[in-house]
Amino acid sequence: MKIRIVLVALVAMMIAFGATAQEKLISNTSNIVSPAINPDHTVTFKVHAPKASRVILTGDFLPKHKILTSLGEMESSVDMIENRDGVWEYTTAPLESELYTYRLIANGQQIYDPSNVYQLRDIATYSNYFIVGDGKADVYKVQEVPHGTIAKVWYPSNHLDLKMRRMTVYTPAGYENGKGKYPVLYLLHGAGGDENAWTELGRAAQILDNLIAQGKVEPMIVVMPNGNGAQEAAPGEYPNSMYKPSFSNPVCMDGSIEKAFPDVMSYVEKHYRTINDKAHRAICGLSMGGFHSLYISANNPSLFGYVGLFSAAINRRVKEGANIDVYQNLEEKLAKQFKDAPKLYWIGIGNSDFLYKDNCNYRQLLDQKGYKYTYVETDGGHIWRNWRIYLTEFSQKLFK
Repeated sequence: MKIRIVLVALVAMMIAFGATAQEKLISNTSNIVSPAINPDHTVTFKVHAPKASRVILTGDFLPKHKILTSLGEMESSVDMIENRDGVWEYTTAPLESELYTYRLIANGQQIYDPSNVYQLRDIATYSNYFIVGDGKADVYKVQEVPHGTIAKVWYPSNHLDLKMRRMTVYTPAGYENGKGKYPVLYLLHGAGGDENAWTELGRAAQILDNLIAQGKVEPMIVVMPNGNGAQEAAPGEYPNSMYKPSFSNPVCMDGSIEKAFPDVMSYVEKHYRTINDKAHRAICGLSMGGFHSLYISANNPSLFGYVGLFSAAINRRVKEGANIDVYQNLEEKLAKQFKDAPKLYWIGIGNSDFLYKDNCNYRQLLDQKGYKYTYVETDGGHIWRNWRIYLTEFSQKLFK
């Protein structure tokens, strides 16, 4: 009993020690509201850190301080101002309706806003987030509408030599209590992401719930598989997977996902009430997922009536895998695909995205061949802000 008491005490000390660094700088948060979204759409951030000598706020809502990177325009940071009570504050200019992320840096140490428990994981980075409503971001919020169901589903994947893999499946409100069949959207994530990305960062469930309730989107099943062929599931969700997520996936653009996609479709069509024809199947994805969507649909021209490429990683790594049959003879495959063309072939890209030129070149090819497509160009780079917009717009054009 004595040994057990000592062990419990040691564990408690370790937990306390891990929290000490932030606690030394931050205290008395119970009466602080942060972020506070003001009636004029300015947002005020506060943190009580009387022992800090400098507190910096960084976020994607700081348009006056932009740094150009290969991923597009990345936001810079601002210094917060300390008042007499040791509370550091910063109020933004009025913000457009959007979902925003931010972090705090106190004395050079990254911390999370202790007054805001809401966080998002983007690959290996956590950030606090908030939503400014009264506009396009209202569909990203949980509203008082009928809600669909999110399930984490394990399925066999013989093509990848993995016994089981995990995907996320959204079924619309009313699915469980009905008998009707539904169209299916296969929604693919980007490099470094996993089967959780679209529901957590992309707000896919909220977007579908709200737009279905408004009558703008047809009720549909949405399937979000894991696009890394070396993973059974998201990090931490399968044995021996407590590792740091990485942007560079080891098995993601080598043909394996394209060849294994029938495993996903077979399970979905066997276990869900789906309408199994081209007119009732759609596939789309962001970045790497756009790459997968392009080649999965091109190699299977009879399967998908709707194709969406969101900031697609067109031509990425194709030369390295030139001996892989799924990436060979793309023009011939497109000719077959567009002979009985998809009802919608949709391309979206940000004007400062590092993949912008590749997408322009791909559109030139489509133009030369006379293939019809819909093109949407937005501001900004390779960011979730754009991909949420693309899902919102693309989903409203499906199965009609």
